[in-house]
Amino acid sequence: MAYSDAVRAEFAGEIEGIREKGLYKEKRFIWSSQGAEIDVEFPEGAGHAKALNFCANNYLGLSSHPDVIAAAHETLDDRGYGMSSVRFICGTQDIHRELQDRVSEFLGMEATLLFPSCMDANAGVFEAVLGADDVIIADRLIHASLVDGIRLCSAQYDTFKHMDMKHLRKKLELHSDKRRTLVVTDGVFSMDGDLAPIDEMCDLCDEYGAMLLVDDSHASGFIGPKGRGTHEHFGVMDRVDIITTTFGKALGGASGGCVSGRRELVELCRQKARPYLFSNSLAPVIVGATIRVIELLSSSTERRDKLEKNTAYFREQITAAGLNIREGETPIVPVMLYNAKLANDMARDMYAEGIYVIGFFFPVVPAGQARIRVQLSAAHEKEHIDKCVEAFRKVGEKYGILGLDKKGIVDKYGL
Repeated sequence: MAYSDAVRAEFAGEIEGIREKGLYKEKRFIWSSQGAEIDVEFPEGAGHAKALNFCANNYLGLSSHPDVIAAAHETLDDRGYGMSSVRFICGTQDIHRELQDRVSEFLGMEATLLFPSCMDANAGVFEAVLGADDVIIADRLIHASLVDGIRLCSAQYDTFKHMDMKHLRKKLELHSDKRRTLVVTDGVFSMDGDLAPIDEMCDLCDEYGAMLLVDDSHASGFIGPKGRGTHEHFGVMDRVDIITTTFGKALGGASGGCVSGRRELVELCRQKARPYLFSNSLAPVIVGATIRVIELLSSSTERRDKLEKNTAYFREQITAAGLNIREGETPIVPVMLYNAKLANDMARDMYAEGIYVIGFFFPVVPAGQARIRVQLSAAHEKEHIDKCVEAFRKVGEKYGILGLDKKGIVDKYGL
């Protein structure tokens, strides 16, 4: 048979090699609902203990909000568990249309189309709107789901250096002969937490007749004065052509995503995007709960404002404690460690201190860029943040990295 003992041994050896390099991703289980404080089983089989969660995408603390849960229960009772169909057959309820309209209004876009996830949205949008005579020019650090979606499209693919507008201009000039040009970027880059210069990109796209797509998954709900995203933050709400985003992070934390943008582009996705045509509709319970999330965010910026304060306070305190972080203003705060084993070891020690964080290393980030990515939430209180910072200070002191810059850490532990 094809899956012989020899083949099994080869795969087992590959897994063991990952473990030996310190790159093995260990299993962790949460025994509670998502929130600032959770019950975690780690390592597997060790029982579970309470910890403060500083690595969730639960930016606004809405994953277990009572109003959101109530809306989910109400929709479950009223509209059932699942649609058992794709949208264009018999998988569209009136609430799907309602959520699309509410998202369009919230984001300030002409139209919106729901997908089972933002990964599905990114997998469908490029093939639906571009062809072999077109070109996609993307930031080199775009999310993996964007890369995967681009690979499914017949358009030519080129990249520009991360957030380098001079390099983007050169690429726009290089491809000025193409029928259509689509510039692609994350709004907030998920590993470093940096904001793409959307305003400058809009100017360049206008100059060269290009379209702009922004994946705003790590921005929707809390970036910008009213939390509408990076296009609001930079004052270009009417100039971005396509936004893809998720409901699985700040907007409730369950699942689902969308393409939102120019009416014709969204309609092409409805007609041609394969993940839309061949995947079951977003479950009614998620639709109803997400509608309630949009209502909450449209009525008040209280949670977004608290997240902003929490972020500023954590960044100030963690820097004062002597940790090496990426500068920025978003609630994604990478504590840079550069060495994969060091990142894994420190994350394990942080858990022993009651703080749940994860080490990130290759292939999730480039080799030599290992880190612990801290994510702030509106669910965190000041005492939670203080405990997290103190744990980092204690663990950082154990490994002798407090006050060290990149060179100091690399000299001590290597890349």
